[in-house]
Amino acid sequence: MNDSASKPRPLDGITVVSLEHAIAAPFCTRQLADLGARVIKIERPGSGDFARDYDERVNGLASHFVWTNRSKESLTLNVKQPDAGEVLDKLLATADVLVQNLAPGAAQRMGLSFEALHERFPRLIVCDISGYGEGGPYEQKKAYDLLIQSEGGFLSVTGGPGENDMAKAGCSIADIAAGMYAYTGVLSALLLRDKTGEGSRIDVSMLESLVEWMNYPMYYAYDGAAPPPRAGAAHATIYPYGPFPTGDGGTVMLGLQNEREWQQFCNKVLLQPKLAHDIRFNANVRRSDNRAELRAIIVEEFARMSADEVIARLDAASIANAHVNDMAGVWAHPQLKARDRWREVDSPAGKLPALLPPGRNVAFEPRMDAVPHLGEHTDSLLSELGYGAMDIQRLHQQGAV
Repeated sequence: MNDSASKPRPLDGITVVSLEHAIAAPFCTRQLADLGARVIKIERPGSGDFARDYDERVNGLASHFVWTNRSKESLTLNVKQPDAGEVLDKLLATADVLVQNLAPGAAQRMGLSFEALHERFPRLIVCDISGYGEGGPYEQKKAYDLLIQSEGGFLSVTGGPGENDMAKAGCSIADIAAGMYAYTGVLSALLLRDKTGEGSRIDVSMLESLVEWMNYPMYYAYDGAAPPPRAGAAHATIYPYGPFPTGDGGTVMLGLQNEREWQQFCNKVLLQPKLAHDIRFNANVRRSDNRAELRAIIVEEFARMSADEVIARLDAASIANAHVNDMAGVWAHPQLKARDRWREVDSPAGKLPALLPPGRNVAFEPRMDAVPHLGEHTDSLLSELGYGAMDIQRLHQQGAV
């Protein structure tokens, strides 16, 4: 920890109220909390965000929930109860941002559309996150991460070459993409409010977020051209670029980007300088077309070496490479340790390791506070909003909180 920990953070003094569940909205608001925002997470009494129950892998807590919910305050609120609506109104009167990823149309039915809120709270920024966005024939469709990976074309270019070998991403990339665009959208809306004095609305769709990330394969298949083939862990159109087995049972990932690197690879890694000029392999398009023959040559040479020996040769030739780490390897990654990227945060299960957010700013230390118990801050927040002990007890008895 350095002295930047005590310095102001960019979003100090900003209050975010979030009607959130699962991943996209919580990932957005956690990053706002990282920058110092006060994030008040509204959860259903008794059960809370359903991501709390996805698994029990983190000392009894859910892995998704621990990842996306540190540094937040948990307020239980049954938003369908009239008295709970009054609590929400009081919260929004003091808030800068409302983020929600409720079911399609739910926020509007609750009177939480931007138009309705803007009349009462003109400085409030509203960020709506949904599967397909407002309007259009898909507006009311349910949308989960895998479904958006499918609808957005990701599955068509990911996995093995066989007809039934498509594969989803191993993490929630559609949710992450939407959460990132929501996060940057809120930051830009805060900047805009500084200029205009008024809040604005951000409409983020998971589909549009993921399709933005799919623009390379889309342009590759432009105007009816063949799309990039599914190539497993290898690059679909550049070769050699992917995983290769080594003699000790390991795997090394490597990638070539240009003809200079191809010559270095032949000279210093494969120790076969004549191969650089082989007509089958002397341009990337030919290497890609003849990848089966080239792979056999590479695998034969690598079979004589361990993974560390292969990496040593690749490093000596300035060829990009990587270990194929499992999750234990990432937890223990020497680069993350050397750059002091790990912190500890509190949680209902005790102290847990947490990765600092990417993008180090030397002027401040990101906020890294506890993962909250369900409803942990309900009474203190109600008290802050002016409710007395009897009122708070009544709200609990009514099931409003």
